[in-house]
Amino acid sequence: MKRRDAIKSTIYTATGLALAPMALANCQTTDKLMVKENPLKGKINHSACRWCYSKIPLEKLVEDAQELGLKSIELLNPEEWDTVIKRGLTCAISNGSSLHIPKGFNDKQYHAKLHEDYTKLIPMAADKGITQIICFSGNRNGISDAQGIEISAQGLDPMVKLAEKYNVKLVMELLNSKKDHKDYQCDHTEWGVALAEKLGSPHFSLLYDIYHMQIMEGDVITTIRKHHKYISHYHTGGVPGRNEINETQELNYKAIIQAVYDTGYTGFVAQEFIPKRQDAIASLKEGVLICDV
Repeated sequence: MKRRDAIKSTIYTATGLALAPMALANCQTTDKLMVKENPLKGKINHSACRWCYSKIPLEKLVEDAQELGLKSIELLNPEEWDTVIKRGLTCAISNGSSLHIPKGFNDKQYHAKLHEDYTKLIPMAADKGITQIICFSGNRNGISDAQGIEISAQGLDPMVKLAEKYNVKLVMELLNSKKDHKDYQCDHTEWGVALAEKLGSPHFSLLYDIYHMQIMEGDVITTIRKHHKYISHYHTGGVPGRNEINETQELNYKAIIQAVYDTGYTGFVAQEFIPKRQDAIASLKEGVLICDV
């Protein structure tokens, strides 16, 4: 399953009440207990991508996220924002144009529709306190990398200026074109950085998806250290398979997120893997704790 497919008890703490030794040894302890035993350190702002948990009602996902100490559920559509915000979380980065991933700013034929969508979205997001909206380069379709940067900059420039007016960022995601998003143009960090430098605005930045960039270029920690000033959001995912980020895959996420933190990063790190466990929230909890450096 890919993102575009997905878009189509009690802990007793009263004085004198103790948990029995047998209960402590039992694997049926609740998620609440696990969070109490493993409190988050507060250095990382944790988020989760809605599409990975699409089978869970959003209201229930918010409750689970709060129990785990998350601050955000993201990649939401506008009609979903209030469900999260009214329950005390935020949407760290919102979905963007209805054109989605293949049709982006690198093709002039889509600029009018993209401008229409983002002109509507930017003030709406700002009104809700949402400070980042995702955007995409689109597929190459024969467009050279140099042309793609020029055309993307032309299309993005008026939207970035509008974003500045509302103190919002447009954030372009780095995706792999090798496996999941064939022909996608913003598939290397250097391409995204070149576009960011051309636009020259703090209201345009990159979403560094660790899963995607491991597939495309590797050298994750060095790349983050080199280009962190252009990155305002991070996504996780196990390689290979885009599943849990534990010892079943090849990346050391604790070291990666430590490197992110060491750059001075204060934004969000979002879990964007597809849980293989039947208990998806157990997998989410595990991922959050791994990244809680």
